Amino acid sequence: MTRLPVLADGIAALLAATGLALLVRPGAMRALLRLPEGEAAAYGLRIGGAMLFAAALFLGGFATAWWLAR
Repeated sequence: MTRLPVLADGIAALLAATGLALLVRPGAMRALLRLPEGEAAAYGLRIGGAMLFAAALFLGGFATAWWLAR
């Protein structure tokens, strides 16, 4: 049972890295995902990156708080 928070924190780190890549470099990620050029694609990637980063913060925070509270 002690591996669960470590696994959750690892998944959170992966989500955070993906979210930051979408936020910081939307052009590179757009080319990688083969999305069309345009303002809508850039906004969509930034919104998706922000959502992934927020999910990582919630997952990592809750897993760490749960582990510390035990």
